[in-house]
Amino acid sequence: MKLKILLGCLLLLMLSNCGSSRKTVKGKVKVVHKQKGAKIENLPDVNQNAHIERLEEGSKRLNEFSLEYIKKYAAIAVREMHLHSIPASITLAQGVLESGSGRSELASKSNNHFGIKCHTGWEGKKVFHDDDEKGECFRKYKYVSSSFKDHSLFLVHRSRYRFLFSYGVTDYKNWAHGLRKAGYATDPQYPAKLISIIDDYQLHEFDRVKKDGFTYKSTNEEGEENNHEEVNYYTVQKGDTLYSISRKFKITVSVLKELNGLIGNDLSIDQKLVINY
Repeated sequence: MKLKILLGCLLLLMLSNCGSSRKTVKGKVKVVHKQKGAKIENLPDVNQNAHIERLEEGSKRLNEFSLEYIKKYAAIAVREMHLHSIPASITLAQGVLESGSGRSELASKSNNHFGIKCHTGWEGKKVFHDDDEKGECFRKYKYVSSSFKDHSLFLVHRSRYRFLFSYGVTDYKNWAHGLRKAGYATDPQYPAKLISIIDDYQLHEFDRVKKDGFTYKSTNEEGEENNHEEVNYYTVQKGDTLYSISRKFKITVSVLKELNGLIGNDLSIDQKLVINY
């Protein structure tokens, strides 16, 4: 009898140890990295959902991540087109290509969708990645929309891209070739890649979205909403300085320089400056 009791106790002890050891075994946990700054603004509908549905119903097999990217950011690209006359198709195609449809490390961790480097005078947040050279400095944004906005200003306020704006917003092929000619990318196939993306995903349809009736709300880096319908420009006159212009429009010199991507204080007559955004 004692032997049976002893065996029973040993059996219970073994079962108890097995059970406790199971509890301490840690299974593999799948970590999902949520993209920072992925908040999408409440922008006017540009029929992006219907556009994607038509593409999905078509016979051509298209990348699901690119389709999702276009659905997510088409309205922002159209807004930038209305504000700065850069074809929405070009902005979207560049975003798809440069960011791997938002899945690259630079895009997912730093919200930089266009591979824009720091350049001299950049005072925002920075991140370092290997590109043409090891450990190059790239801009880091709080919001994805800030990356789209900065991309527009990058093109608008650099003289080497000025000729692009002589093309209409529906002339995406000349824009694609012009970007390469101006030195935006070193890849000789860059224009062909952009045009292929635009044609495959029919992004040129967004270039025909009219501005009439659109009112935009944008979120700045502090998360505050800015209401605007259009960008106001000021043409530099003889005798103007950044300080005098900032006083005239009641903004600080630093904000004026940030809006226009200015590094130094030099201005030229007839230069156009963004006053609000």
